[in-house]
Amino acid sequence: MVDVARHARHISLPNVGIEGQRRLKDSSVLIIGAGGLGSPAALYLAAAGIGRIGLVDDDTVDLSNLQRQILHSTQDVGTPKVDSARATLKALDPGVEVVTYATRLHPENALEIMEGWDLVLDGTDNLPTRYLVDDACSLLGTPWVYGSVFRFEGQVSLFNHEGGPCYRDLFPEPPPPEAVPSCSDAGVFGVLPGMVGVLQATEAIKLLLGLPHSLSGVLLVYDALTMEFNRLSFSSDPHRPRVADLSQAAALLSDDEWCSVDGRRDPMSEEQKSPSSPRENMVHQISMEEVLERRANGWAPFILDVRSDGEHEQVRIADFSLHVPHPEVLSVLHELPKDTDILLHCKGGMRSQLAANTLVSAGWDANRLFNLQGGIMAWYAAAPHDIVN
Repeated sequence: MVDVARHARHISLPNVGIEGQRRLKDSSVLIIGAGGLGSPAALYLAAAGIGRIGLVDDDTVDLSNLQRQILHSTQDVGTPKVDSARATLKALDPGVEVVTYATRLHPENALEIMEGWDLVLDGTDNLPTRYLVDDACSLLGTPWVYGSVFRFEGQVSLFNHEGGPCYRDLFPEPPPPEAVPSCSDAGVFGVLPGMVGVLQATEAIKLLLGLPHSLSGVLLVYDALTMEFNRLSFSSDPHRPRVADLSQAAALLSDDEWCSVDGRRDPMSEEQKSPSSPRENMVHQISMEEVLERRANGWAPFILDVRSDGEHEQVRIADFSLHVPHPEVLSVLHELPKDTDILLHCKGGMRSQLAANTLVSAGWDANRLFNLQGGIMAWYAAAPHDIVN
């Protein structure tokens, strides 16, 4: 039975009403990760009246989590996150059913845990598990809401919804582990996971209510510094082999270069890497140190700035070749060379990676594409004389 007093503000909405609130009451959402993204998402899903919420996490609460993981408090330090989260959600609404899985999601348990839920919400902090979630949802026919944070930038999308594209359509292959710093290494703006998690909860509630305008086929990118939102459209790749089992995700999770705790393991040294293991189809992740070294030796790449118009007008690299906001890259393909290296940059490296992926999908050779790690911020720190206002 719907708690009319508790959900009166929802029920008064013409596109929700009592029937919509009943739909939420009868709905179930599985949240993978009770951390920075899972915390705000779980709180708002419970507050919205979702009848059944699942939480998957094998970690315990650490003091450093409390900067952003608002499901937990100081008194919970040292306790399992799923226990702390369950207590918080039940205190918010005793009527919500909370199912906990104090385990890490892996190929052996993913299908069993994820089966039977109306929707999955991704609160993970590492790429291998994200590919596992995508593959499992593809096999189960379950839609899932994606969220990701990096320093001051976040992303949200909806995958596998009514035949729409999957995560592998947007990111066919993971980047090299050395290109993906952990949260402890890169840092994260404390309120950013809150913003992204709320956006994920919003998308989840809209889907469960059957409301229009979903993020299926759209990657929403949020910049907390400039307070700007950008949208990147993408579609299913008809040539991509469909997922038949979880073997691809299992191989990625077992790769010694990755670590399932914080997103990656320290990358192997060049001497340890097998000569047969280069990821030839991957866009190069290049540091500012290497850029300067190559340029000193005569390297003259086409420099593509994919930040917003406002960011570009404020500050830019003196000898940039072309500027276009990353969602509009497809509109300037005729201006981009195919026989010259292209160095892409944004503010921190996230949007330029998306633009590089777009170019690869459009036929550009990944070996000629270089994504600048740290973006223009890294360039300014290493060579401020190259930056103009």
